[in-house]
Amino acid sequence: MKINDYKELIVWQKSMQLVELIYKLTNQLPKEEIYGLSSQARRAAVSIPSNIAEGRRRGHRKEFIHFLLNSYGSGAELETQLEIMNRVHKLDKEVLTKAEGILEEVMKMLNVMINKLTNPTS
Repeated sequence: MKINDYKELIVWQKSMQLVELIYKLTNQLPKEEIYGLSSQARRAAVSIPSNIAEGRRRGHRKEFIHFLLNSYGSGAELETQLEIMNRVHKLDKEVLTKAEGILEEVMKMLNVMINKLTNPTS
């Protein structure tokens, strides 16, 4: 089955769910975090599906891999920011745990996609 639209990609769909959860979490942060942790976490989260979409629309394997790697890097940033939120702020543990789980899924999916696109014969 050929994927024609990035919106059909499960990794894009999951990363959009993640964005929603990150917005819920960052809304719980204190006001002094608006230009710090909140802004950084939102940017990293939004970057994941944005890079998937842009890379898919570029139409070339090499560029798609490049943008998937950018998404993966943003996911790593977000992992760290979620850990900081968990250590420093009292947030809804259920939402935090759900966000961490979806991020882990997204990172695994991105890793598989990058590997398959980089080594299509393996």
